[in-house]
Amino acid sequence: MRRFFLLVALCLLALCPFANAQLSIDPLAKPAPPANLFSNPGLTPQQSFLYSLDAKFAHDTAQGGGAAFAKWFAPDAVTLSNGKAPIVGQAAIAASADWTPSQYQLTWVTEGARMSADGDMGFTWGHYEGLSSDRDKTPIVTTGRYMTVWKKQPDGSWKVELDASNQEPPARADCCKLP
Repeated sequence: MRRFFLLVALCLLALCPFANAQLSIDPLAKPAPPANLFSNPGLTPQQSFLYSLDAKFAHDTAQGGGAAFAKWFAPDAVTLSNGKAPIVGQAAIAASADWTPSQYQLTWVTEGARMSADGDMGFTWGHYEGLSSDRDKTPIVTTGRYMTVWKKQPDGSWKVELDASNQEPPARADCCKLP
């Protein structure tokens, strides 16, 4: 029994340096290319399913604008946008998503996905781009990060429960400049 505890203690002691190791994350780095089964054979079937779901959501939104975007949300869903108040409920989300594809083009690329152990919830994240123009037809481009939480509904369909986004940080060259 002593040998067992000694072996466990030695293993724990050997792993201590790894517990403090941290990845260096650069928030200004370019996003990773999207993963798929061909470029990432380690992608699980659950992750692949979420990538597919997110791609269908993006395709419908690109084709149908805000009305198509809103149809993907659960009745009790929430959207969180950079600098804006939360929008709660599918009806409120639909009322706020009143753009057409000719007015605003919202596209995104999924960069990652995770599925719950039970397989009834998951989330995706990635990079989005919004294209529109002002009254003078000057193009307006917004880019940023997003995270979408998916939940399997009682009827077996999958709906968005939470969609959160924030704008990209300033370009590396623009960082810390004084006006």
